[in-house]
Order: sequence, then C-alpha cells, then structure tokens
Amino acid sequence: MPREDDYDDYDDDYEEDLIDGVGFMDPGGNSALRAATPSNPRIYPCPTCEAPNRLTRIDVSHGYQCDRCADRQERGYD
Repeated sequence: MPREDDYDDYDDDYEEDLIDGVGFMDPGGNSALRAATPSNPRIYPCPTCEAPNRLTRIDVSHGYQCDRCADRQERGYD
C-alpha cells in the first residue's frame, strides 16, 4: 500500500495551471501556449506571421501569437 510520502512529487498546483482543463504546451518552459488536445486542437494561424496551425482556440481567446513571433517581439526584433 502506498504511503502518503510516496506522493511528495505530485504537483498540487497542477490543476491551477489548467484553463478549461488544458495545461501548457511546454510545462516549465518558455511558452505561454496551451497544449493541443482533441477538444483544443492547434488549428489556427498566428495572427502576426500567419503561419498555419500554430494556435489553439484557447490561445486565440487570450490574444496570443506563436512562440517564434512572441520571442522576436520580446527580444525587440519587431
């Protein structure tokens, strides 16, 4: 039988990272984009570079752009 301390690695904050039941595409990484799932597919183009299939419905609802464009903007290239 598992002991309570066997669950120390469980991230209690994980559910707080979910939006509509979807976590980040790259948890702990540099991306703010949400993970693609059957109910949240990556089917929308980036509004900046217009590259296809870069964003999910949730990304679009937050006004996000693709990671490449976001990185360029944050570094002052655009």
